[in-house]
Amino acid sequence: MFQGASSIVLDAKGRLSVPTRHRDVLSATAAGHLTITKHPHGCLMIFPRNEWEKFRERIASLPMQAQWWKRIFLGNAMDVELDATGRVLVSPELRAAAGISKDTVLLGMGSYFELWDASTYAAQEAEQMKGEMPDVFKDFSF
Repeated sequence: MFQGASSIVLDAKGRLSVPTRHRDVLSATAAGHLTITKHPHGCLMIFPRNEWEKFRERIASLPMQAQWWKRIFLGNAMDVELDATGRVLVSPELRAAAGISKDTVLLGMGSYFELWDASTYAAQEAEQMKGEMPDVFKDFSF
Protein backbone atom coordinates (compact mmCIF):
# COMPACT_ATOMS: atom_id res chain seq x y z
CA MET A 1 0.00 0.00 0.00
CA PHE A 2 1.37 3.37 -1.04
CA GLN A 3 0.62 6.35 1.15
CA GLY A 4 1.98 9.76 1.96
CA ALA A 5 2.78 12.89 -0.01
CA SER A 6 6.12 13.84 -1.53
CA SER A 7 7.09 17.14 -3.13
CA ILE A 8 9.21 16.34 -6.17
CA VAL A 9 10.82 18.55 -8.79
CA LEU A 10 10.91 17.02 -12.27
CA ASP A 11 14.25 17.31 -14.02
CA ALA A 12 14.73 19.15 -17.34
CA LYS A 13 13.82 15.99 -19.30
CA GLY A 14 10.57 15.47 -17.37
CA ARG A 15 11.83 12.63 -15.21
CA LEU A 16 10.28 11.94 -11.84
CA SER A 17 12.57 10.64 -9.11
CA VAL A 18 10.50 8.09 -7.19
CA PRO A 19 11.00 8.46 -3.42
CA THR A 20 13.33 5.86 -1.94
CA ARG A 21 10.62 4.50 0.38
CA HIS A 22 8.62 3.39 -2.68
CA ARG A 23 11.43 2.18 -4.95
CA ASP A 24 12.09 -1.12 -3.19
CA VAL A 25 8.41 -2.05 -3.19
CA LEU A 26 8.06 -1.14 -6.88
CA SER A 27 11.15 -3.12 -7.77
CA ALA A 28 10.03 -6.16 -5.80
CA THR A 29 6.35 -6.21 -6.79
CA ALA A 30 6.48 -4.86 -10.35
CA ALA A 31 10.16 -5.24 -11.35
CA GLY A 32 10.18 -1.45 -11.78
CA HIS A 33 7.54 -1.59 -14.54
CA LEU A 34 4.93 1.15 -14.21
CA THR A 35 2.06 2.56 -16.25
CA ILE A 36 1.05 6.24 -16.25
CA THR A 37 -2.30 7.54 -17.48
CA LYS A 38 -4.71 10.45 -17.12
CA HIS A 39 -7.01 10.89 -14.15
CA PRO A 40 -10.35 12.70 -14.61
CA HIS A 41 -9.52 15.18 -11.82
CA GLY A 42 -6.61 16.66 -13.77
CA CYS A 43 -3.68 14.70 -12.40
CA LEU A 44 -1.90 11.55 -13.54
CA MET A 45 -2.22 8.05 -12.11
CA ILE A 46 0.92 5.94 -11.80
CA PHE A 47 0.37 2.23 -11.35
CA PRO A 48 2.77 -0.64 -10.67
CA ARG A 49 2.24 -2.82 -13.74
CA ASN A 50 0.43 -5.60 -11.85
CA GLU A 51 -2.08 -3.09 -10.43
CA TRP A 52 -2.44 -1.44 -13.85
CA GLU A 53 -3.39 -4.77 -15.39
CA LYS A 54 -6.22 -5.17 -12.87
CA PHE A 55 -7.42 -1.61 -13.48
CA ARG A 56 -7.13 -2.01 -17.27
CA GLU A 57 -9.30 -5.15 -17.19
CA ARG A 58 -11.99 -3.34 -15.18
CA ILE A 59 -12.00 -0.39 -17.60
CA ALA A 60 -11.94 -2.59 -20.71
CA SER A 61 -14.98 -4.52 -19.49
CA LEU A 62 -17.14 -1.40 -19.18
CA PRO A 63 -20.12 -1.13 -21.57
CA MET A 64 -20.10 0.88 -24.79
CA GLN A 65 -21.57 4.01 -23.16
CA ALA A 66 -18.23 4.36 -21.33
CA GLN A 67 -16.22 4.32 -24.57
CA TRP A 68 -14.87 7.85 -24.11
CA TRP A 69 -13.66 7.01 -20.62
CA LYS A 70 -11.97 3.91 -22.00
CA ARG A 71 -10.19 6.18 -24.48
CA ILE A 72 -9.15 8.56 -21.73
CA PHE A 73 -7.75 5.86 -19.43
CA LEU A 74 -6.50 3.23 -21.88
CA GLY A 75 -5.70 5.35 -24.91
CA ASN A 76 -3.44 7.65 -22.92
CA ALA A 77 -1.65 4.96 -20.91
CA MET A 78 2.12 4.83 -21.24
CA ASP A 79 4.33 2.02 -19.97
CA VAL A 80 7.54 3.19 -18.28
CA GLU A 81 10.36 1.64 -16.26
CA LEU A 82 12.33 2.82 -13.28
CA ASP A 83 15.89 3.57 -14.40
CA ALA A 84 18.98 2.64 -12.39
CA THR A 85 18.61 5.76 -10.24
CA GLY A 86 14.87 5.31 -9.54
CA ARG A 87 13.54 7.79 -12.09
CA VAL A 88 10.72 7.46 -14.62
CA LEU A 89 10.12 9.62 -17.66
CA VAL A 90 6.72 11.30 -17.70
CA SER A 91 5.91 11.92 -21.36
CA PRO A 92 5.43 15.49 -22.60
CA GLU A 93 1.85 14.60 -23.61
CA LEU A 94 0.91 13.42 -20.13
CA ARG A 95 2.71 16.32 -18.43
CA ALA A 96 0.78 18.76 -20.65
CA ALA A 97 -2.53 16.99 -19.96
CA ALA A 98 -2.04 17.43 -16.20
CA GLY A 99 -0.50 20.91 -16.41
CA ILE A 100 2.72 19.60 -14.90
CA SER A 101 5.91 21.48 -15.65
CA LYS A 102 8.36 21.18 -12.77
CA ASP A 103 7.03 21.23 -9.19
CA THR A 104 4.86 18.23 -8.38
CA VAL A 105 3.18 16.39 -5.53
CA LEU A 106 3.23 12.58 -5.58
CA LEU A 107 0.45 11.07 -3.45
CA GLY A 108 0.36 7.42 -2.41
CA MET A 109 -3.25 6.32 -2.95
CA GLY A 110 -3.09 2.70 -1.82
CA SER A 111 -2.46 0.59 -4.90
CA TYR A 112 -1.35 3.48 -7.14
CA PHE A 113 0.00 7.04 -7.05
CA GLU A 114 -1.41 10.36 -8.16
CA LEU A 115 0.98 12.92 -9.65
CA TRP A 116 -0.21 16.51 -9.44
CA ASP A 117 1.14 19.88 -10.46
CA ALA A 118 2.02 21.28 -7.02
CA SER A 119 0.11 24.57 -7.30
CA THR A 120 -2.97 22.88 -8.81
CA TYR A 121 -3.04 20.35 -5.97
CA ALA A 122 -2.64 23.03 -3.29
CA ALA A 123 -5.47 25.09 -4.77
CA GLN A 124 -7.83 22.12 -5.14
CA GLU A 125 -7.06 20.82 -1.65
CA ALA A 126 -7.67 24.27 -0.13
CA GLU A 127 -10.99 24.53 -2.00
CA GLN A 128 -12.12 21.10 -0.76
CA MET A 129 -11.14 21.93 2.82
CA LYS A 130 -13.45 24.98 2.75
CA GLY A 131 -16.52 22.91 1.88
CA GLU A 132 -18.55 20.35 3.73
CA MET A 133 -17.34 16.79 3.87
CA PRO A 134 -19.24 14.34 1.63
CA ASP A 135 -22.13 12.43 3.18
CA VAL A 136 -20.12 9.22 3.17
CA PHE A 137 -18.21 10.71 6.13
CA LYS A 138 -21.41 11.47 8.07
CA ASP A 139 -20.98 8.52 10.45
CA PHE A 140 -17.20 8.38 10.25
CA SER A 141 -15.35 8.90 13.51
CA PHE A 142 -12.02 10.74 13.63
